[in-house]
Amino acid sequence: MATGGAAAGFPAAATSATLPAVGTDAPKAVVAADRSAALQASLQSLADKARPAHFGIIVTDLDDGTTARVGDDRAYMLMSVFKAPVAAAVLHAVDAGMLHLDQKVHLTPADVVAGSAVPSIGARAAKGAIDVTVAELLSASVSQSDNTAVDALLKLLGGGPRVTAYLDGKGVHGMRIDVGEREVGRVFDGLAGGALPPAHETAQAEDARRRRGYEAAIAMPQNTTTLDGAATFLRKLQAGELLSPESTRYLVSLMQAQVVPTRIRAGLPAGFSIADKTGTGSSYGKRIAAWNDMAIVTAPNGKRAVVAAFLRDTTSTDEQRAAWFRELGALVAAQLR
Repeated sequence: MATGGAAAGFPAAATSATLPAVGTDAPKAVVAADRSAALQASLQSLADKARPAHFGIIVTDLDDGTTARVGDDRAYMLMSVFKAPVAAAVLHAVDAGMLHLDQKVHLTPADVVAGSAVPSIGARAAKGAIDVTVAELLSASVSQSDNTAVDALLKLLGGGPRVTAYLDGKGVHGMRIDVGEREVGRVFDGLAGGALPPAHETAQAEDARRRRGYEAAIAMPQNTTTLDGAATFLRKLQAGELLSPESTRYLVSLMQAQVVPTRIRAGLPAGFSIADKTGTGSSYGKRIAAWNDMAIVTAPNGKRAVVAAFLRDTTSTDEQRAAWFRELGALVAAQLR
């Protein structure tokens, strides 16, 4: 399995290889075209396996510039993937001197939003008021996918539209951040607008409410991205076009340290490195709203690719989903060899 390193405080610099120029000779162009066509066919095969769910995938080889994609006919729910662009907006504010990594943020049990890959800041705040730094919130949000942490960061920024404006200003179009995890959860629960479950709600009525909420959530345009939007974010991040060099290294290291092992990174051979952010949607019955990952993958030879994969409204099993993403990781690795 691929590895990704993290360090305390501001981490050591992430590896940044100089990519060779793409040649113009015919043999190299033919080889690149053949590899691109083979990758396109493999991605289509993956998308076909996932039917009737929609599986949007984009892979861009940063060495030769070729891109393959499937399912590029819609925007996809970001779910926790959005924590990476939120972190980028926070670090942009740090670069501008508007926020500071050691700045303290006060959290109370009322700020807790359920959900985290591992017990993190939300679990701590649920036990009583705490003061945490912006750096701690970033680590908890990106590396541990803590919902309480990302909502606290959004509050510092002034809301999701501030993140979208930052992305648009940096040339990342098609990716929009509107609301935090609490609001998304309310939509899934069928309780948008802060409503409470009806008193004495029957099990049948609760099921109907949650079904309506699920359908509303998978149809909502908020907190979504196009495939190009996700790929552009990753490409610009690794190229240092979104943040200062120090903040770029910091965010990449947080993504390298993320704790969910069962997506793209599971398919990468030893020696490959990955900086990624995963996202998983809520479920209704056997339906899962989203199963996502977006990543910067670096091969031992220094070649890089960006890949984003968004599986929407699927009834597949955990084993099937893990196998598809593992296969995708192996395909990306083969592309970079």
